[in-house]
Amino acid sequence: MRSFMRFIVNILVYAYDNGQMDYQDMSDGSILREIGIRLRRERLDLNLTQQGLANKTGVARRTIQKAEHGEVTTLATLVSILRGLKLLSRLDQFLPQKALSPVQLIKLKGKERRRARSKKKPSPKDPGPTPWTWGES
Repeated sequence: MRSFMRFIVNILVYAYDNGQMDYQDMSDGSILREIGIRLRRERLDLNLTQQGLANKTGVARRTIQKAEHGEVTTLATLVSILRGLKLLSRLDQFLPQKALSPVQLIKLKGKERRRARSKKKPSPKDPGPTPWTWGES
């Protein structure tokens, strides 16, 4: 469950930030509280009670209450709440779909990248390339 919240926090760190908040310097708990405050504000703007939102989304009222207080919740719960608040269209604002450049497409040969590679560390037996010199011996 913590991995879902870590994912949400990472999304918000890269979210559209109009200069009001610096998510990089905030703790995970602070970001979760900020999400909760915003969810509550949106719910109240729609004149919905927590129970009304719970009925609309199929999420328990206590779970909505926890999310609004910045407690750990699942990604599926967040999606349900956002759907109930009619906010799913805003996902593109803070996590836009990234298009591949033509160079990346050629490198991938038309396939979508599915994994990341770690950088190779030189083995102790292979010190790597020798530095270039001016031919001085």
